Amino acid sequence: MMSDIIKHATAESFDADVLQSDKPVLVDYWAPWCGPCKMIAPILDEVAKEFAGKVQVVKVDVEQHPDVAARFGIRGIPTLMIFDKGQSVATKVGAVNKTDLNKFIESNT
Repeated sequence: MMSDIIKHATAESFDADVLQSDKPVLVDYWAPWCGPCKMIAPILDEVAKEFAGKVQVVKVDVEQHPDVAARFGIRGIPTLMIFDKGQSVATKVGAVNKTDLNKFIESNT
């Protein structure tokens, strides 16, 4: 089940969803076949709810939108990237647990 708090960005909507957001954005670059991506999906749902109103969570399927991944140099997935005021401010590659994800968000937003 997809969370309605999490946006799914496309190549066309990425700039509006992420770069022009009025609040910090956590972008999850993922793919349907990626095991670690599936592992962190429920954590991202929880974090999206906890940080609602403060941080927007956006997912980008790198298979459907490889140009977005290429634009930001994404080589491995999952990659989590925090954008603030249109700039990438932090990147974390690989699956993370909830505690580490919360720390990553809190220290970069």
